[in-house]
Amino acid sequence: MAGLLLLGLLPAISSGWTLAMLLIYLQLPVYMLHQLEEHYDDRFHQFAIKTVCGGRDLLTQKDIFIINVPGVWGVNLISILLATQVDIGYGLIAVYMSVVNGLTHLAQGIRLKCYNPGLVTGVFVFIPLGAWAAWKIHQAGGGTPYFQTLGIGCAILIHALIILRVIWVSRHAPFTSGAQK
Repeated sequence: MAGLLLLGLLPAISSGWTLAMLLIYLQLPVYMLHQLEEHYDDRFHQFAIKTVCGGRDLLTQKDIFIINVPGVWGVNLISILLATQVDIGYGLIAVYMSVVNGLTHLAQGIRLKCYNPGLVTGVFVFIPLGAWAAWKIHQAGGGTPYFQTLGIGCAILIHALIILRVIWVSRHAPFTSGAQK
């Protein structure tokens, strides 16, 4: 619901923003709405247990909270602030977080040949919105090789840390089934 609140505040806070800055800001509320598709009724957590983690609770609800609040919301906040206060190119961090997430959902859907929680918004919102935002940031002068590398690198690093967390837990935690609620 915070995503809807942030979208509702948009007219009050975006006065004087360029289209590039508006598209950077939109990454956060849109990501929050994506998280609704993912996490409503514990869908992502249960999907991960059943299809990715072999019946084990390797990505707990606490892990998911830490990933999404400081790892997504916090990183988006920093990206938005740096884009407004330092250089528009920092907005590519937020943009590529969305794009990489959308591509990850798409790849998983293709590999597993099924829907995964977050696939619809990942494919139909993150990828096109992210491509448009990246283009507008480039047109605004922020698409330098440094900012492209920083944005893509941060997005890949955050997603890789999630995978490394699951691998670490799978090797160090005793086997317990997490499929029951």
